[in-house]
Amino acid sequence: MIDERVAIVTGAARGIGAATARELGQAGYQVVAVDACLGDESHQLPGVNYPLGTEADLREVERYGNGKIHSIVCDVRDAEALALIVQSAVERFGRLDVAVAAAAVISGGKPMWNTPNEEFATLIDIDLMGVWNLAQACIPSMISSSEPQSCRFIAIASAAGSHGLIHLAGYSAVKHGVIGLIKGIAADLQGSGVSACAISPGSTRTAMLDASAQIYNLDSAEEFVSSNLLNRLLEPSDIAQAIKFCCSQAGSALNGSVLDLSGGFRT
Repeated sequence: MIDERVAIVTGAARGIGAATARELGQAGYQVVAVDACLGDESHQLPGVNYPLGTEADLREVERYGNGKIHSIVCDVRDAEALALIVQSAVERFGRLDVAVAAAAVISGGKPMWNTPNEEFATLIDIDLMGVWNLAQACIPSMISSSEPQSCRFIAIASAAGSHGLIHLAGYSAVKHGVIGLIKGIAADLQGSGVSACAISPGSTRTAMLDASAQIYNLDSAEEFVSSNLLNRLLEPSDIAQAIKFCCSQAGSALNGSVLDLSGGFRT
């Protein structure tokens, strides 16, 4: 048993997941950083036409963790493997306080009725079932914790989870699903002390945003600046700092909530 808080973060090789792993590590958490690292192989994810994170990316996140970040390659679609990782973390550290479901991909570019079902299935399996699988693996350990009131389950949704975006019907659907799932989890957690919330980022400077720019045939992701009232792209660190607050004692008040981090989203 250790006194330090322990977190597991999926999608940790790049983007918001990587920034969150680093932010929590710097805050003193022991962080289990998980990513499928599908960029190391010729992945065949229908509709996903951009490079994904690699094991080298994940190890780089670990390297900047000052010994607090422990990287593991695992695909969130593999519920049994995720459960074993959680079990191992609890056995190693004696506790699990925080789980952040950040693993996701994006695909789109066609009207819904022209979108192949296998592309939608990929989004469901990773972006929605990945959150489901992590919750099933983590929440029982949190409920049985000696300090369940300090435990948080946090999922990364999207501004697309509250809006319908052109040629992104599948992505919008699964992110709406993430929000619905979090609200359902929060209801099921009533009286347990554990809390759950969702984060909905807007245009954030990530590889996924670059892929979105390609979907819309934009020259650069910088063109998404006009999509919020800040008139700048958000940084992964902006989102990670908000997640750190969600993990705090004060963050329990966000139970069942969706935190809008879009910078003032506008279509």
